[in-house]
Amino acid sequence: MEVLFSPTVMKLAAVILSFTVLGIVVRIINNTIPSYIKDSDVRYRVRKMISFIGYGMGLLVLATIFSDKLGGLTVAFGVAGAGIAFALQEVIASFAGWFAISLANFYKPGDRIQLGGIKGDVIDIGILRTTLMEVGEWVKGDLYSGRIVRIANSFVFKEPVFNYSGDFPFLWDEITVPIKYGSNYNLAREIFYKVTNELLSSYAVEVTKSWQEMTKDYLLEQVKLEPVITLVANDNWVEFTIRYVVDYKQRRITKDKLFTKILEEVESTNNKVGFASMTVHLVETPTFDVRLKDNSKG
Repeated sequence: MEVLFSPTVMKLAAVILSFTVLGIVVRIINNTIPSYIKDSDVRYRVRKMISFIGYGMGLLVLATIFSDKLGGLTVAFGVAGAGIAFALQEVIASFAGWFAISLANFYKPGDRIQLGGIKGDVIDIGILRTTLMEVGEWVKGDLYSGRIVRIANSFVFKEPVFNYSGDFPFLWDEITVPIKYGSNYNLAREIFYKVTNELLSSYAVEVTKSWQEMTKDYLLEQVKLEPVITLVANDNWVEFTIRYVVDYKQRRITKDKLFTKILEEVESTNNKVGFASMTVHLVETPTFDVRLKDNSKG
């Protein structure tokens, strides 16, 4: 009975009880948040903040209960800390990565990034790992593959971090259109400008505003944000390249709309503009009748 009521056992019981109460309180608060906060981004950040506050309060309770023991354990903690730091260097690097992500704005939840060779949308940033909803791999067109990938935060120090939607949530993309020789090239160019301006004009104001905001923070030259159409003549056809700025999540659907509208416009020109194509026709090799003459006879 004396062991059960010893100071150490009582302190351990107090720690367990405190942690249990803290865990229940944090869970209750997190479960009630959706009723008051409808915005998913704000809700995510509030939940993270409450969790971190809970961890901090747990450490504070632990330090308070064992405050009389901390002085005598300083040397032991120092020796043990050196060994733990060596054994857990990857964990420490991941924690440092989380700290850098939080302060240096590498990325935030909702951004599309490429980290550690994996491309996807950030759905969670933990103390040790970043969780992505994978994009691509065997699926084309920047669509979700369905896999959830967790990547150590330490990769922000090891490899480049590609952010598709950070300060400038747009990408430059392009399509090529082959036009056959003898077409009306000026009319083709007019059609391409007309189609791109019709389909991409909704981005113009936002693209310009985002680029101007970036020039305040970075040393950037002024670039052409409007669609650019260039022409190259090769051996088989005349090739038009249409370069344009598009929302990073709308690349595939924008290409579909562009090609569909271009096909409709070109077909309505009554053959003034024609698409080029290459047809290869394989002809069967004729049968050869080979006869050998026998010189041994007569």
